[in-house]
Amino acid sequence: MPSRRDFARTLAAAALTGLARPAAAQSGMTTLHVGTNAADDVTPLLWAKATGMFTKAGLDVDIQKLTSGSAVTAAVLGGTLDIGRSSLLPLISARSHGVPVQLIAPAELSVGEDPSAGIIVLKDGPIKSARDLNGSTLPSPSLRDYFWIADRAWIDANGGDSKTVKFIELPISAMLAALETGRVVAAGLPNPFLANAMATGKFKVLGRPNTGIAKRFLVTAWCATESYIAQNHDPLMKFGQVLHDATIYTNAHQSETIAVTAPFWGLDPAVVANMARSPSAPTLDPKDIQPMIDVAVRYGVIDKPMRAESMIASVAVRGK
Repeated sequence: MPSRRDFARTLAAAALTGLARPAAAQSGMTTLHVGTNAADDVTPLLWAKATGMFTKAGLDVDIQKLTSGSAVTAAVLGGTLDIGRSSLLPLISARSHGVPVQLIAPAELSVGEDPSAGIIVLKDGPIKSARDLNGSTLPSPSLRDYFWIADRAWIDANGGDSKTVKFIELPISAMLAALETGRVVAAGLPNPFLANAMATGKFKVLGRPNTGIAKRFLVTAWCATESYIAQNHDPLMKFGQVLHDATIYTNAHQSETIAVTAPFWGLDPAVVANMARSPSAPTLDPKDIQPMIDVAVRYGVIDKPMRAESMIASVAVRGK
């Protein structure tokens, strides 16, 4: 398993080798290659694309679906994507190691007992509490990623001891099978994966992992390299403003987005209609970023504290 130092070196190398190409302009439109994995907080992006909001702003947004946030981040740093959506935690880790990546727009915002994510267990299984997870095996898409840290924080905040828990790397798509076969005893899932799992009737929610981090914090964000931001200030300003407007609309009209989101996620529209949707933040605020930095320090993902303000690019739509 690569160490944090090796991971940081890999990201730094990708950032240095990636070309800081200017956004391509075709027929009066500026093309932006944008990458994300399947997650509920992609809703504003999909809505803005489907309803012509990006086109009206002079942007041709090419949306590419990747398998994980880590793959998205690597593609941004390597120069094959202009913009990517990732969990905030690996971006904090990369930034703390000198990788020149910044946030250009917010995505998922966790507030209170966020029902759009949960730690699930077998409905008729033996796990009843966080303490029951002591000494067990749990999955995470990558070690020291958001799922790993959120699960640990929840276990520790609810009477368990996460230091006794073994984490193994599994893609989210493989977690339910691992849970059913007993390879793992619980799994932290976001929507739409959580809703898909609960629709089977085989699982129950043990807890809400986000509550172990803070009452309010930014979970994911859109990012780009500093060199790309410097060369594409105006298109990125437009991209952020369109996302801001789309976020405000979709947060208030989630039922209207089902036809756009369900095909992208590969889910039955009926499942999407009945699941708790993830709210997205319309603006970037350092106060929403700082809790993730603090928990990263607490669990040793980064070595020392850092200022949330340093993560935010000049093109970002800021809170008032």
